[in-house]
Amino acid sequence: MKAKDFDKTFDDNTGDIIDSLDLSTLKRPNQTQKRVNVDFPIWMIDSLDKEASRLGVTRQSIIKVWLAERLEHSPATKTSS
Repeated sequence: MKAKDFDKTFDDNTGDIIDSLDLSTLKRPNQTQKRVNVDFPIWMIDSLDKEASRLGVTRQSIIKVWLAERLEHSPATKTSS
């Protein structure tokens, strides 16, 4: 499909464009993963597990979300405009 046809299909919402995309090479910017090891005290693991269970998510998920929230509000991670 040519770009012009793709744009028209998208803009007019007249068809499914997902089949026209090559998703095998899809990459998310700034989302490359790197494994790290962190040691937590047992009480912290227990608290994380209880909260993760309450929310229906994994321990790893809750750690990632909480760290991301904290970093979003940190002056060190803010970019100056």
